[in-house]
Amino acid sequence: MPTHPNGPFRADHVGSLLRPAPLLAARKRHKAGEISDAELRDVENEAIKEAIKLQEDVGLKGITDGEFRRTHFHTDFLVQIDGMEAQGGIAKKFQKAGGDLEFAPPKLVTTGKLKHSKPIMRADYEFIAQHTSEVPKITIPSPSMAHFRAGREGISKEAYPDLEEFFEDLVQVYKDEVNDLAAAGCRYLQFDDTNLAYLCDPKFRADTEARGEDPDKLATLYADLLNRCIEDRPDDMRITIHLCRGNFRSAWVAEGGYDPVAEAMFGELNIDGFFLEFDDERSGTFAPLRYAKKDTTVVLGVISSKKAEMETKDQVKRRIDEATLVLDKDQLAVSAQCGFSSTEHGNDLDFDVQRRKLELAVAVAEDYWGGVDPQRKAA
Repeated sequence: MPTHPNGPFRADHVGSLLRPAPLLAARKRHKAGEISDAELRDVENEAIKEAIKLQEDVGLKGITDGEFRRTHFHTDFLVQIDGMEAQGGIAKKFQKAGGDLEFAPPKLVTTGKLKHSKPIMRADYEFIAQHTSEVPKITIPSPSMAHFRAGREGISKEAYPDLEEFFEDLVQVYKDEVNDLAAAGCRYLQFDDTNLAYLCDPKFRADTEARGEDPDKLATLYADLLNRCIEDRPDDMRITIHLCRGNFRSAWVAEGGYDPVAEAMFGELNIDGFFLEFDDERSGTFAPLRYAKKDTTVVLGVISSKKAEMETKDQVKRRIDEATLVLDKDQLAVSAQCGFSSTEHGNDLDFDVQRRKLELAVAVAEDYWGGVDPQRKAA
């Protein structure tokens, strides 16, 4: 299957990049009320221009803004939906070599009727589009992120006595946003989802059952939700999903192969590509890829965005070779397993290593498939 001119590409990346120090300083000053929204956006704009240049210089074709305008990959988007708020946090133990970390990502709760009263990502998309000649890629949290962490208890029973009405309104919000992005010209959109990946972990599956939900039915529900959100998209708008088991300062939360969700995820999602973690044993084997539809691309996250140690081209190629025992080479691509900075805190590596890892993905694509985008290259 040849690459599509709108992605995903043979070498790609999940989206977030390490935040430069001046940007972090400006965000801190903004939070303290020392600079205005406009002044912060000016700093963000300059940092994003540099991030775009980095991606172009290493040879990437799908260009993001590094998620530089966000604190967390998901909350900054979700709180812009009418009726949704971030309250407190849900404490989780993030695991990493050298000692675990305690972190409580904000808990999203629904306090009123959900509504898409304004474009959320349009201005961010337009800024990228104005500053790159490649394909602007927008990343947004999956609709499941509005439900899984807090569950029914996080959804107002006054606003939604019937949970199905909540899902209907959530779908409409996402439809409105996807359609608005499409109207603005966006043709490469990625949904970021931790929840399907968490449902691969026996501990999270047990927790889900303990609160009265069936983890298998939940995986099917989330696949159906996403399908409904994107059903009106233009034919040339490419949709992908990234699954993550937690990514905070090089630490993670969940583990387990994709087997429990593979049939629902690969078989039922009507999307164009999957960005999947395969950087270590936490993600299991490539066997579940056998469920992938023939017209989808699986981007193998076999380069670690968590560890500073550099992989070699041969190591990465050998991992792709393993995957070709399950899927045809033409259905595969390569990337880091996650973003480099899912929260503004960033992972435990420096800017030079980040660049070298992006360059590695491009170099592997050149060797393995003849380029990041062989179809466009040939044209």
